[in-house]
Amino acid sequence: MTVKVMRPHELTQKVFNDEKLFILDVRNENDFQDWKVEGKNFEYLNVPYFELLDSVEEILDQLPSDQDILVVCAKEGSSIMVADMLAEHGLNVFYLEGGMKLWSEHLEPVKIGDLKSGGELYQFVRIGKGCLSYMIISNGEAAIIDATRMTEVFFNFAEQHNATIKHVLDTHLHADHISGGRKIAEATGAAYWLPPKDAEDVVFAYEPLEDGEKIAIGHSTIEINALYSPGHTIGSTSFIVDDTFLLTGDILFIDSIGRPDLAGKAEDWVADLRDTLYTRYRNLSDELIVLPAHFMIIDELNSDGSVSAKMGDLFAKNHGLQIENEDEFRKLVTENLPPQPNAYQEIRKTNMGKITPDEESQREMEIGPNRCAVR
Repeated sequence: MTVKVMRPHELTQKVFNDEKLFILDVRNENDFQDWKVEGKNFEYLNVPYFELLDSVEEILDQLPSDQDILVVCAKEGSSIMVADMLAEHGLNVFYLEGGMKLWSEHLEPVKIGDLKSGGELYQFVRIGKGCLSYMIISNGEAAIIDATRMTEVFFNFAEQHNATIKHVLDTHLHADHISGGRKIAEATGAAYWLPPKDAEDVVFAYEPLEDGEKIAIGHSTIEINALYSPGHTIGSTSFIVDDTFLLTGDILFIDSIGRPDLAGKAEDWVADLRDTLYTRYRNLSDELIVLPAHFMIIDELNSDGSVSAKMGDLFAKNHGLQIENEDEFRKLVTENLPPQPNAYQEIRKTNMGKITPDEESQREMEIGPNRCAVR
């Protein structure tokens, strides 16, 4: 058998389509337990590659002979070595191109819908990291919201759709990933918008996103309306697009709510978080389609790979929106928190412009799952 390569796009489609796949992850057990390729119908075996250096024979009885096997490692090299050894035993084996490093950076565009005045809204699913970015295109102009540092994806997508990037917006100062907003703005001359309460320590110029700010895209009536919604950060701002879509940043997710502690202000911001979720958002239409900046688990993906749900459905099902008792809510969001994101303080400083790590350092800072939600 010949070893084949599986590219991140191909693996993403398997995730979206709920296909079966057997994954042999040859990273260390701690790395595997912390973060892995996730799919609803994926099976897993974790055996560190150094245990397989001499032979793979001891694990052959744990591997399927009638199913594709994908070997995964951190950067690709070890998975190629193990895949070659398995192929010699007649198994149908692939290795993941670029390993978990490239999987962490892959963005898959998914069309969310058409806008009333002729534009389109796209979601960019960072499948290995759980980050979600957005692009609104109308009349040859584009706006990007919560862009990742992989900016070429956005440049290429806008070019393919004959659109000029005019606006770049961040819903808040991100702590789990490095924003590509400023880099895109500098390359295109687009306006870079930030919530001013999150931008007090940034060292670059920006346009302040104030409550009620309206940003038109194209020559249409499409508007991005800024809705001040503190809680995850003091400046967190949601966007209502075309009276149809609500981009919630890291305040509200499909299956959870945002954590308030990444700037060390959990106790101070709990009341803001509750007020945003239980008052500001409750006053909005139940028909708004919620589009968050992250997803936590693979079950949050819809059948087309998108991540979205109606506001009314979230108020009925999302556990973070069912806690009427304020003390119980406070306890949930201050005591029931996962580990903080890797290098989150350095990521915040990078997004403020205070430090400028090189590309490889940025990649290392972001390794691992996002941890923006209350569990």
